[in-house]
Formats: sequence, C-alpha cells, structure tokens
Amino acid sequence: MDEIIRRVNYDVSRGFYAAVVSVTGALVDPVSAQIDDDAIDVLIDANEAERTAALALAVSRHAQGAVADVGRDRSAERLRQLSEEVSRIASSLARLSTGPIVPPLPPADQRSTAALAPLSAETVRNVIRARRLRGRFFSEELFADPAWDMLLDLLQAEIAQLRVPVSSLCIAASVPATTALRWLKTLVSQGLFVRRPDPHDGRRVYVELAPDASHALRRYFDDVGTMAVI
Repeated sequence: MDEIIRRVNYDVSRGFYAAVVSVTGALVDPVSAQIDDDAIDVLIDANEAERTAALALAVSRHAQGAVADVGRDRSAERLRQLSEEVSRIASSLARLSTGPIVPPLPPADQRSTAALAPLSAETVRNVIRARRLRGRFFSEELFADPAWDMLLDLLQAEIAQLRVPVSSLCIAASVPATTALRWLKTLVSQGLFVRRPDPHDGRRVYVELAPDASHALRRYFDDVGTMAVI
C-alpha cells in the first residue's frame, strides 16, 4: 500500500492524472504520512456517493488543466466539452468534496508569550470537555466547528508537550474523518498547522501549531480571562 500511495502522490504532483484515495479509518495515519499533494482528496470510510462526488471534482480540475496544456491540439475542443460536462456534475456535488476557506491570521499582537498570563493544559482541556458536553443535550451537528476543536486540541497538547498524530486530531475535530482531513489540509496550507514526520515511523505524521497560531491562541485566552470559553 505504501508503494502505491507514494506512486500516486508522485504522479498527481506531476499532473499525470487525477486521483482520489478512499480508505478505512484505520489507515488515516499511514496514508496521511505518504500524501503531501493538495490535489489528492483523501476519503475516510466513504460511501459511493461521496467517492463519486470527489472523483467528479478531481476529474474536472484535471481536465481543465489538460485543456490549458493542449490548447492548440485538435482534441482541445473535445476536452473542453468533457470538462464542462464534468464540471456541471461536480457543481451539484461540490458541498461534499470542496475544502473549507480559512482567512489568514490578523497582524501579530506585539505582546510576547512571556508577557501573557500563564495558561495550563487543564484550562484548555476544561474548554474541550465543556464543548463535548453539549452533545448530551443537542445533536453534535449543530455545533460542528472542526477548526476550533483542532486548534484547542493542539494547544493543550503543546502545553502538555504531547505529540498529536493525524488520526487523533481527526477524532478531536468531532466531524467525519474525511471532513477533518480537508480542514487539516486547509489549515496546513494557511500556515496555522505544521506537519512533522515521525523520525521513528515513516508511516506516521504528527501535527502541531505553527508559532503564530500558538501565540494567537494564547493571546485569546489571555484576553478572555475568567470569562466562559466554549
């Protein structure tokens, strides 16, 4: 499997074809460790409709790129037609397969981390527990906020000096693993998260907060003080 995934990652990065990787939840870590091309959508425990949606969008993007590359070729018009046809199909399914949009961080606060009030891992864990308690009374879908849940999880891990693998972070996001992976990819591309390969296990990747994201979270907790944070 590792060899196949590496080959797919290599081929897609060079534009040879479009690809969607669909695996079970048990393979989140080894697959995430091998894939670093943003063009590859990773689906976890997906059904046929989700795979179809992801493939439609992947093929549409690839076809549009192919049209641009062979604009003078006699087959360009046919490729354009195929691209338009797939795009129409994909547009109705985009909600299932497109990644979230995350705005960049605002300008950095001039206060240093040392100037902020001490923040304990237990304080952050209490916020996480309070967020999970809502599920006892309402559907979790009402409060889906994977970016914030992952930020909090990585902050408490950073304070406690713990490493967080991709699979654990997906669980912390409290959304389907496929959705969590899309958020993770977006947050990495926005510079909020950093992927660190496990030096002892090539089939695992750890995720941590980027320095600016860590500082922003600590400023947030310092500003809210004793107010309830959920």
